Amino acid sequence: MRFTGTESYVATDDLTVAVNAAVTLERPLLVKGEPGTGKTELARQVSNALGLPMIEWHIKSTTKAQQGLYEYDAVSRLRDSQLGDAKVNDVANYIKRGKLWQAFEADGRVVLLIDEIDKADIEFPNDLLQELDRMEFHVYETGETVRAKHRPIMIITSNNEKELPDAFLRRCFFHYIRFPDIDTMRKIVEVHHPGIKDALLTTALTQFYEIRDQQGLKKKPSTSEVLDWLKLLLAEDLTSEDLKRDGASALPKLHGALLKNEQDVHLFERLAFMARSGR
Repeated sequence: MRFTGTESYVATDDLTVAVNAAVTLERPLLVKGEPGTGKTELARQVSNALGLPMIEWHIKSTTKAQQGLYEYDAVSRLRDSQLGDAKVNDVANYIKRGKLWQAFEADGRVVLLIDEIDKADIEFPNDLLQELDRMEFHVYETGETVRAKHRPIMIITSNNEKELPDAFLRRCFFHYIRFPDIDTMRKIVEVHHPGIKDALLTTALTQFYEIRDQQGLKKKPSTSEVLDWLKLLLAEDLTSEDLKRDGASALPKLHGALLKNEQDVHLFERLAFMARSGR
């Protein structure tokens, strides 16, 4: 059971090594990288490539670790008891199984994605340490212990919004997805926009990387954004000549796909003004 990438996902050699190492070690794969570098999509592609079902747990700022195990609906049980409903006699009727429980009870191995773990409270990773180690947890309301039938392939993503605890990091295999270089980006574009003219792609990627390298940029455009931009360029049937910028504007064509806040737009407008003034 080895991951080598897929036709729709360009995986670098170091990324495939990381995935396969995590699978071999039976440890969670912690994937970091700036937004838009394909961290979440990696889990889906590993699922497709290995032919395994996938369970996705998307973390929010309000998510608690307990929700991944189970939730006990005491309010519904109280209401049903007041109504004389017979099902109140079985507390299991009020247990909602979380994503980890679903992964543990699956009849075969699954890929479990815990997406954007850094969005949650700092204690969230610590609250999962025992479950990740032992692959089991106790349900206090019913007295049962839930054990994993098959250890899931666990992929955990982080956008580096906050530091994760050392104890949690020790339990993971770590990989940082670097932003693709221009050659890798060409391969990624070819997957999504096959047959794109080389002159257009070269000019567009040159402009894209120039934008990313601009000092003072608040939000650098990501892989997903350059793919959207190229889709627009192709839809408008623009050529490499159309993309050439004159002195009146330092902004690329259809820049709204790349620059997502007014501060960055104003930055390029100022650059164009300074260029004209310097003549």
